[in-house]
Amino acid sequence: MKSKNATLEDVARHAGVSYQTVSRVLNKSANVSESTRRKVEHAIETLRYVPNRLAQQLVGKQSTTLGLVTTSLALHAPSQVAAAVKRYANAADYQVLIAMIDENVNQSLQDCINELKSQRVDKVIINVPLESSAAEQVVQENDDILCLFLDVDPYSAVFNVSFNPADGTRASVKYLYEQGHREFALLAGPEQSVSANLRLKSWLDTLESYRLKPVSISHGNWDAQSGYNGVLQLLREAPEFSALLVGNDQMALGVLSALHQRGVAVPGQISVIGYDDTYESAFFHPALTTVSLDLDLQGKEAVARLLLASEQDEQRSSSILPAKLVVRSSTGIAGQQQRDLKQIAEQLRLIASRLE
Repeated sequence: MKSKNATLEDVARHAGVSYQTVSRVLNKSANVSESTRRKVEHAIETLRYVPNRLAQQLVGKQSTTLGLVTTSLALHAPSQVAAAVKRYANAADYQVLIAMIDENVNQSLQDCINELKSQRVDKVIINVPLESSAAEQVVQENDDILCLFLDVDPYSAVFNVSFNPADGTRASVKYLYEQGHREFALLAGPEQSVSANLRLKSWLDTLESYRLKPVSISHGNWDAQSGYNGVLQLLREAPEFSALLVGNDQMALGVLSALHQRGVAVPGQISVIGYDDTYESAFFHPALTTVSLDLDLQGKEAVARLLLASEQDEQRSSSILPAKLVVRSSTGIAGQQQRDLKQIAEQLRLIASRLE
């Protein structure tokens, strides 16, 4: 038979102190001696007492729970953001409740927000790609909670912590251009994704500044399979490109797999640049050149700004984080393989002439 959960009164009785003293220890009050604090903590550990956060809120105490609404945690970037949010919230003595949008059951963003509200969460981080107008509507329809957005246009009017999409995208095009590439193909994220569209627009604007246009554009849905299928489509439509810009690292993984299976050398024939700099991208074959987003910093900034803003509305300031290009082995000089083959052929010709 399962034993009943220990109560605050049980802890007080075991430690030989009052109910109020246990409460002061749990609330980290300074008005408790060190010896008493140790006795209470020992009783909590012995009885395996778990504070009832919801009950504390119901009696009027400030909520110490943050909400996170996110897209699928099967994708690397959202899962890394979620881990960072949880780590930094816990360090500030806050818990995190996660509501994940399930597209398979047509679950809406508002459904997820309502789910968190039902658990008395009043501060929510939203890591879902939204147009500025949609994010503003979310704020208007949920004026009883504080919302901070992670995947919106950084210059939108809503409270957000976002990356500047122009930083890494411009650097990607510039780097490949300086390597001699002139034929670019683009494999962007979903057409309905605001972050995918911001990256795509920045690629196109930067190419235009070099008086270039992409030979072909395709879209994936952020996963490796869509990257695999997307690059095959690009090869069918415009097989002559030498540079490929990909909307995220997971799609780039699918790209590298497809090119390897087709016998296309990377970077000898096609140079590939991803986006996100997920941990695994350094161990792709070849190691992926990509745009680095400090997702840990984004989670840290989001938690810090949300907690500060919850206390002082005048501190509700957004933050635009930088992105940078990380050069690895999946990019090289345009036509490098052809030059290498010509050099090998010339060396073989010289060897053959000496043997005559």
